[in-house]
Formats: sequence, structure tokens, C-alpha cells
Amino acid sequence: MFSKLRMPIVIAVVGAMSVAGSAYAQETAKIAFIGPLTGGNSAAGIGGRNSAQVAIDQANANPDSKYKYELVALDDECKPNVGIQVATRAATSRDIVAGVTHYCSAVGIAAVDVYHRFQLPVIVWGAILPAITYGNDYAEIHRVNGSMLDENRVSARFLTEMGYKKWVVIYDTTDYGKGHLEIFKKMLADTDGEILGEFGVGSDQQDFTAELLKVKQIEPQIVLFAGLTPLGVRIRSQMDRLGLDIQFAGVSGIMSVSYLDALGETSEGTISFHNGAPFEALPGGKAFVEAYDAEGFDDPAEPYGPFAYAATKIIIDAVEEVGPDRAAVNKAISATKDLPTIVGDITFDDHGQNSVDSTKYVAQDGKWVRWEDSEYASGARKLKGQ
Repeated sequence: MFSKLRMPIVIAVVGAMSVAGSAYAQETAKIAFIGPLTGGNSAAGIGGRNSAQVAIDQANANPDSKYKYELVALDDECKPNVGIQVATRAATSRDIVAGVTHYCSAVGIAAVDVYHRFQLPVIVWGAILPAITYGNDYAEIHRVNGSMLDENRVSARFLTEMGYKKWVVIYDTTDYGKGHLEIFKKMLADTDGEILGEFGVGSDQQDFTAELLKVKQIEPQIVLFAGLTPLGVRIRSQMDRLGLDIQFAGVSGIMSVSYLDALGETSEGTISFHNGAPFEALPGGKAFVEAYDAEGFDDPAEPYGPFAYAATKIIIDAVEEVGPDRAAVNKAISATKDLPTIVGDITFDDHGQNSVDSTKYVAQDGKWVRWEDSEYASGARKLKGQ
């Protein structure tokens, strides 16, 4: 029989055992999120991270979840060398079961070897360079968003049919910009459009006077920019300062709220393309927006946020099905077929690539508006040269 003196000790031990038992009953599965959380592309990265967090919080609030989930957010700064470092950190952390990785293509392509070496299954949520999935046979690499193949096919066809036949392309000299240029040239070759000049610029370049004065002499009907938002903002603003009254179009790398905010009225009429429909047109768009707003984030989800959410949800569903084991989770992810998600049905092909149709957008009154819904499409407003 226990004495009164020993009883509190016994109660404390039993209580501790109970707490420990509860913890073991619901193991924590860690999922890495990697994207640019600082620097010029941080708006997209923070929107993606927040969107992934929404999926994590929903799973943790679900009483039927077998596991607790923790998002480990890592900043790749949109720099390949930094991206390899944080990818290695995630891949060598044995308690991280999978990753939602990369907005910037130059980082995404640099990190694939790391994920393969350490057999960490990842789902890309924003980077669109085709080689990330199609340039290797790594079973660990998946991509929930589309690639620049679809985007450039749509841009070449749509804008030449609008009457823009004489082009200049300004591209950043990373794998991202050069990939866009190469693919766009192939797509334009199937139209009656012609590239009169192409200019490679550094992603940190500040002054484009030399390039833009040459563009002015060439007199194209349209300038296509292939790069990310910070560079696109600088080029578009300097076009305005130098009096280049030429239609401007950009790849999905500029389709950010920060592009509109930085340029103000100068952004009006910019054409862009994105491998995703507007939130309100997505199958689960309304529910996603409500869940995102309920979290009280200071920053918007940005166009790639729903892809980060869908990627995180796929990983969570895989863990729920097979447990937090990398090999088993990778097998479950790879088998994804006709899965209903907020961005549409997802099927990963033999290279882990999901196919997504590209959507045309135009900047109108400080917002990105789907082309078909815009006053430009209705004829109420005119693009330059129309």
C-alpha cells in the first residue's frame, strides 16, 4: 500500500506516462517548404508558404488525422547556391518526410540531384522549367503546376493572332530566362511571327538604357520579357522613361501582385500568361480563399499559392495512407491519377509532371484579369498598336 507521502509521486509518474502515451499515439510528420522568403521574389514565396500552411492547419484540425503535421519553411532566396544548401538541409533531415519545393526554376533545376541522392520525395509548386521533371529520370521529382512549354505555346499563338508579328525578346540569362527564349522561338516558328532582336540581361542588372535604345531603333510591335518580377519592373519602368510606346508582355514570372504595385498605372495593359485559372474559377477556389483569409495572413496567396496548397495536401494524404516513410510516400505520390484538387484534377505522368492549361491575363486597373473577362477583350479598351 502506498504511503500518503509517496502518492503524489505516483500520480505524477502516471500523469507523465499518460502524456507520453498521447504523444506517441499521434506522431509528428514534418514537411519542408522551400521558396524565396526574402528578396525581390519573396511575395510569391511567402504566398506559397502561407498556402502550404493552410493545408497543414486543416490537417491538424481534422480529428480523423492519424498524424500531426509541421511545416519546415526554408528560404532559397531564388538563388541556386542557396537553394542547394537548404535542399540539402531538408533532404538530410531524416524527420522530414517530403518537400513542397521551389518557385524559381534556376533553383529548382539545381536542387533535383540533391533530392534524388537522399531520396526525398518533392512536389514543385511554382518553377516551370521543363527540365526539372523531363530532364531526368528521378522518381522523387514531381510538379503540380504546368511547365513553360504550355505557356509559350499559348503566348505565341494568342499574340500573333492579335496581329503582333514583329517581336523583340528580352530575357534574363538564368536557366529560367534562357529556357523561355528557346521554347518561345520554337513556338513562334509555327506562326507568321518574327523575332527582330533578342537581348540577354543579368538578373541583377539595373540600367537597360543600351538595350532599350536598340529596341527603339528596331521598332518591334511587341516586347516579350522572359524573367521574374523585379527585373520586369525595372525594364517596364525604363521603357516608359525612354518613351518606348510598345506593347509589353511577360511570362508568368511577372504575374505577381508586386509587379502591379511597383509599377502602378504603368502596368496597365501588360499581357501575361499563367498555368492556372483565377481563384474564382478554380474548383475549390472559393473555399481556398476563405480558408486563407481566415488565417489572417498579412500577404496575399499570389497566383501560385493554390499550387503550393495542392502539393502540400497531396503529401499529407500520402502520409495518412502509408505513414511517414519516404519511399512509401514517394510511391503513393507517383501513383496520383485523376485526383480532384482545388487546381483541378491532377495526374502525374512517368516523369512526375502534371499537365495544366495556360491562361491569358491582362493588367487592368491594378489587377490581373483573365483576358476573356477583361475590357480589352470586349473592345472597351485597346492594347498598344491595336
